[in-house]
Amino acid sequence: MALRPVRALLAAIFLAMAGSGFVATLLALRLQEQGASPSLIGMMGTAYFVGLGLGSVLSFRIVRRVGHIRGFAAFVSLFSATMLSYALVEQPALWAVLRLLDGLCMAGIFVCLESWLNERAPPEGRGSVLAFYMIALYVGQAVGQPILTLSGEQALLPLAAGSILMSLAVLPVALTRMPPPGLPEGGAMKLRALYEASPLGVIGALSTGIMLGAFYSLGGLFAAGIGFDLARTSGFMSAAILGGVLLQWPLGWMSDRFDRRQIIVGSLAAALGLSLLIILAALALPDLLLPAVALFGGVAFALYPLCVAHANDRLPSEKRVGATGGLVLVYSGGAILGPLAGAATMELLGATGLFALIGMVAILTLGFALRRVRITDPVPADQQMPYQVLPRTTPMAATVLEPGDGPVEEPV
Repeated sequence: MALRPVRALLAAIFLAMAGSGFVATLLALRLQEQGASPSLIGMMGTAYFVGLGLGSVLSFRIVRRVGHIRGFAAFVSLFSATMLSYALVEQPALWAVLRLLDGLCMAGIFVCLESWLNERAPPEGRGSVLAFYMIALYVGQAVGQPILTLSGEQALLPLAAGSILMSLAVLPVALTRMPPPGLPEGGAMKLRALYEASPLGVIGALSTGIMLGAFYSLGGLFAAGIGFDLARTSGFMSAAILGGVLLQWPLGWMSDRFDRRQIIVGSLAAALGLSLLIILAALALPDLLLPAVALFGGVAFALYPLCVAHANDRLPSEKRVGATGGLVLVYSGGAILGPLAGAATMELLGATGLFALIGMVAILTLGFALRRVRITDPVPADQQMPYQVLPRTTPMAATVLEPGDGPVEEPV
């Protein structure tokens, strides 16, 4: 069975995401209670994604020096310690530093687990292993959201619960009998070459980073701003994440059978329409809010792997790992900008400014995608590489991909 060699890794990522996935929302709500501006809250999200980007590079050195198990234990332990630190000192400047450390640690966790997946996944089962890794990651995030509701009893309680789950994530890895893997190169293709090969892949990954970086950092602030209590805020975030799990496979199946660019165009149009629907629901139709945000999560989460697959359709097999690594970094750059841009629109328009920004990014990217469809020819469906659900984590995730067959050039 393909999952047998990696069960410990799937358990570890599930526990780590359950213990950490709610932290951004919790901090945003607590800063709001203290009277902080959306811009200050957005800076917290940016600090995390800056740490995630830096950690994608720096964590390689640590893992090479001390090994996967000790490296993983160090990253998880530091993240667990920072979570408890938020309750000790309620100082936004210190919290920003802690969020930077959180991002660094989470990148290290991803590097350890994804390089191990690359080593342990059998060649014939890599696709299913990566799919279950994504399910464990997203379901862990969604399951952890209700920890927010503990905040009404004691300020420390949700952070302590998250710290416990993070600490437990060490156990499956520390007790495994699997031999530690070597660390494959997670190099990234140069941005200029990547853009020349697939402009839509690069712009789509950047736009997805802006949209999801803003949503992850400020989604809880939006929910609180329209009057949701902690339980409903938790449900709002969980709905988006679970929707992201459920819709990726149908959209991927369609993209393998039709012009993939048309599926990207359709997903961008849906993200735009759903952003407008969420704004309308927040103002006048509250019963539509959870279904709308679940559908939004479905199309928004699918956009990144669709853009990666589109870029890889237009590259020879030997360049695809580097291209996927490059697109992870492009996504990370967008995720750094997203919280700041989302905070600016929320200061201008109120809570609904978050989805006004997401809709604006979607419509600009949609216009670019339509232009690419008009001026270039499609890759024939039988020459497209199979769609693969992908994490937006570190360039290491690219090494789990199966190489494709041969080059497909984009006509000028």
